[in-house]
Amino acid sequence: MRVSRLYVAMSLTVHDIIELDADNAHYLRSVLRLKKAQQVVLFNGKGGEYRGEVTEASRKQVLIKILAYIERSVESNLQVILGLGISRGERMDFAVQKSVELGVSQITPLQTERCVVRLTTDKAQNKIRHWQKIAQHATEQSGRTIRPAIENIAKLEHWLAEQSGLKIFLDPFATQTLQQLQPEAGKVTLLAGPEGGFAEQERELAKQADFVPVQLGPRILRTETAALTALTAVQVLWGDLGA
Repeated sequence: MRVSRLYVAMSLTVHDIIELDADNAHYLRSVLRLKKAQQVVLFNGKGGEYRGEVTEASRKQVLIKILAYIERSVESNLQVILGLGISRGERMDFAVQKSVELGVSQITPLQTERCVVRLTTDKAQNKIRHWQKIAQHATEQSGRTIRPAIENIAKLEHWLAEQSGLKIFLDPFATQTLQQLQPEAGKVTLLAGPEGGFAEQERELAKQADFVPVQLGPRILRTETAALTALTAVQVLWGDLGA
């Protein structure tokens, strides 16, 4: 029988009894429908995971006793940073979810010239929380013990200046391919555009910041497809999918 996994943002110590926050309590009680004495796996993003047992699952509270620590990691040896032009609704949600499953280390949503989505400050914060929740559930489902960071929305030019490692931007008009490159110190930074692609001045800014334009084949891919294809490719070439 498969044991459910939950991310909890708190310190975990063997033999302690912890109370789940409201969201996790609702999920365990109403979605997973776990009862007293059933087991669950907890992790807090600091490495490894913990086997726990439900000691109470009432409307008032959900309590978990920490039974044992399990040394476990399925993290890739390749650190992948993703700058992702914001796309509409389910496309962005899908890209975030699958990027986590493919081992991304960090995602920064980027506001670019051709982004269809324009967010006010309040809506931007709501979106960040929404994408963080998607990343959390994808981390739980995929068996990862480190939850990738979903950063605040950034302007492209600011984000470009802060990146390091092998820096790649996905460009259907490029001639270079991933096979011709090699990551630096086990780190790759990927830049994927929004639905409308990058404006010409944005492509020039990326090149000036030492991002290498790379094409992923002869066909033009949608934004979410391009990001996921690139993530898969770099994990096969230099990460843990080619193992």
